[in-house]
Amino acid sequence: MKRRERTRQLIELGGLIAKADLVELTGDDRAVLLGLLVEAAATLRSEAREQQLLLWRRRGQRTFDAAATDL
Repeated sequence: MKRRERTRQLIELGGLIAKADLVELTGDDRAVLLGLLVEAAATLRSEAREQQLLLWRRRGQRTFDAAATDL
């Protein structure tokens, strides 16, 4: 069962990358996508962590809300 849960999680995370238009914006360049994620992780290890999380959470929630109204 754990394998199924992990597979679902990975699919959902990939969906978030697609929803953010990162696949199109990067030309599906996996090195660029990984670089973006590594950069985000570095930011989360910095003193700006809480401020950045708040900003990203707000932007993400607005995106989810906009997608829900498009349905």
